[in-house]
Amino acid sequence: MSNSFGKIFRLTTFGESHGVAIGGIIDGCPAGISLDLDLIQSELERRKPGQSKIVTQRKEGDIVNFLSGIFEGKTTGTPIGFNIENTNQKSKDYSHIKDQFRPSHADYTYEKKYGHRDYRGGGRSSARETACRVVAGAIAKQILGELGISVHSFVKSVGNICLEKPYQDLDFSLIDSNIVRCPDSVKASEMIELIDQTRKNGDTIGGIIQGVVKNCPVGLGEPVFGKLHAELGAAMLSINAVKGFEYGSGFEGSKMLGSKHNDSITIENNNISTTSNNSGGIQGGISNGEDIYFNVAFKPVATIMQQQESLDKNHKKIIVEGKGRHDPCVLPRAVPIVDAMAAIVILDNYLINRTRTL
Repeated sequence: MSNSFGKIFRLTTFGESHGVAIGGIIDGCPAGISLDLDLIQSELERRKPGQSKIVTQRKEGDIVNFLSGIFEGKTTGTPIGFNIENTNQKSKDYSHIKDQFRPSHADYTYEKKYGHRDYRGGGRSSARETACRVVAGAIAKQILGELGISVHSFVKSVGNICLEKPYQDLDFSLIDSNIVRCPDSVKASEMIELIDQTRKNGDTIGGIIQGVVKNCPVGLGEPVFGKLHAELGAAMLSINAVKGFEYGSGFEGSKMLGSKHNDSITIENNNISTTSNNSGGIQGGISNGEDIYFNVAFKPVATIMQQQESLDKNHKKIIVEGKGRHDPCVLPRAVPIVDAMAAIVILDNYLINRTRTL
């Protein structure tokens, strides 16, 4: 069960970073949906390694191969099976950590949980698995697009460099206009310079990605244990390197008075809306028709090209140092992953909502 996500639109993934392939099965996708396979591949292009100087230089084509569930360009309603071959593994880059536990990695926890681990690139704990999520998310985004719902994610901050403009003032068409995926050219240049300098220092850096869901209908989400914001939080916190999630006013809302935080309800031309949106488009765990917006905090990548103290499998003190090809900052490649997980949650809840009425 821990390898599956979603209730109706459900994704199960498999594979390891340095195995033959990674892949997945998407169950519950409605039949008769026309899919643009090129758009799915383009989403993978946004996530794949080696795309710029500020990401890992591992060269993977990340070509998705669909095995089932699609016929003559349309979904059949049966499970959609797919795989993505691993073609550029350099497992020898990890032979030095075979018996070592790297700081802030899953090495120690996997070893203790399973008594055995695939040390090549982290095995199943590698962020390479997220390519499978992007495939499912790309399909979900196309279905949502037919419903008029759109999902947008962008890099809001890197380290202490933060885009202060509210998302309403941004042009989302500019998200992919630069390699850091920040829709503000001035801030993007500063972020790129910071990431590149961090890379040259053999270090890594984190930041925040903001996500926005527009035109989400009223009524998505369940009232108690399936709250929409809880589903979004679970989705985002399942992404590698994510350390925090907030939606709407988030933690800043804890500093406000209720009289300032409450979103007044109004009506104009028979359209009900709120005059503010501190709720982040979700009230009582259910979407209210306003924009859903949220922040996802990513930690610095754990692999750094510097010496660090640690332990080996025999509990002896050792010095470890990163080798191989690694991201100095995951944010640029994580944008399509945040997009994907948000799209999966919204579509899943849309389909769940359709079961509530005849």
